[in-house]
Amino acid sequence: MGRKKEISTDSILDAAEQVIGQSGVARLTIEAVAAQAKISKASVLYVHKTKQALLEALVTRAMQRDDGIHREAELRLDKNDSVALRGRIEVAKTPPPEEFRPIALNLSSALILNTELRRTMQQHQSEVIERIITTSAYPRGALLAYLALEGFKFLDHLDFHKWSATERAQILAELNWLADQDVPVAAATGEKDD
Repeated sequence: MGRKKEISTDSILDAAEQVIGQSGVARLTIEAVAAQAKISKASVLYVHKTKQALLEALVTRAMQRDDGIHREAELRLDKNDSVALRGRIEVAKTPPPEEFRPIALNLSSALILNTELRRTMQQHQSEVIERIITTSAYPRGALLAYLALEGFKFLDHLDFHKWSATERAQILAELNWLADQDVPVAAATGEKDD
């Protein structure tokens, strides 16, 4: 009797990432994932009943991995202030691998087109922003630095701009500086300060 092939959720999600990276999220099908993972369609359907469930699992895993990487970076910091932000800045010192860029771009398009996935990301971002604010001595400076960091990463991860090593180091140093600034809240245009 032959040995049974071990089918793990991670191996299915890895195959889904490869399909997305090669063909785009529009061509992500249960059949394509099964072929990439070299397993039966029934095996994929056993773990993920629909393409939607597969995408949700993929996005959830990506967020969990992202959180894990940032938490590990936080533990290596020698500062206790703004650890949530500084951990993210530390991770951003290394550019994403080239093979990750098409996956990031395609997952972003899936988030735009899918309300449930977008809600998941919105909840995740709310939690991240709350941690940025609550772990910082200067919450306003840290929040502004986080917003700038996300713009930096957006351009980088979606392959809209590649930063040189010097530019990357300079920008991230400036974001660390901004996190230490006691930035006053500016009045919104058109509103009166009471």
